Order: sequence, then C-alpha cells, then structure tokens
Amino acid sequence: MKAVKAHMTKPLPVGAWVTACDNSGAKVIRIFSVIGHKTVRGRLSAAGVGDLVMASVKKGKLDMRKQVVPAVIVRQKKEYRRPDGMRIQFEDNAAVVLKDMKGNPKGTIFKGPIAKEVAERWPAVAKVAGSMV
Repeated sequence: MKAVKAHMTKPLPVGAWVTACDNSGAKVIRIFSVIGHKTVRGRLSAAGVGDLVMASVKKGKLDMRKQVVPAVIVRQKKEYRRPDGMRIQFEDNAAVVLKDMKGNPKGTIFKGPIAKEVAERWPAVAKVAGSMV
C-alpha cells in the first residue's frame, strides 16, 4: 500500500459499525481487524480514511450477511489535516466492500464522495468513484 500524505487520525476502532456506500449488497459492516496496523499491547487497532480493514456484514442482502469481507474506509466524521493545512471532515463514516485484497471494488456505484487520499492509495476504487473531495 502506498503511504497517505495527510496526517490521518484513526477514529474507527475494532468493533465499529460502518455503513457501506456501494451497491455490493452490504448495508452495514462491523470492523474486526485493521490490516497492516500495529499497536501497543492491550490497545485496540483503529482505522481511518484509506485503511484496509477486514469486516463482517451485519445488515444487507441474505447472501451477503455473516460473510467476512475486505473493505476500504472512504469517509470519516472525525476531521483530519492535509499537508496544505486544510482540514477535511465528512458527514458520516463509510466504507467500500472489496472483491479481493488487491483493491478491486465489489460494487459498481458509490453513493456520496470519497476522500482524495483513498484515490491515491487505491486506484481501482478511484475509477468507480463519482466525486472526490
């Protein structure tokens, strides 16, 4: 994975429920691990914009429910700072469900904007995105 240039705060800990903003069939997912993230002993891993997470589908189509899926966080409520000094904050926390660990999205349409940092790190997700902030 490519590094994100912004100073990313990590507001979504393990156990967080996040809405899926694509048409993959999942509506709500629950994060149970953050890929490539290490912490001190006893601390929960947390994810921010652009992070790859493993999640279980909690609400959605019957064939998708209770499945383990990889996902990428595309929006977060907690503000973060870009190198030019601008602070970015979204209205909700949202993720995109992936087909595989390489970053290919399962859905073909994304609802709402995605962060520019996600487009830098995950080019396959950026191709499907309608708008970027």
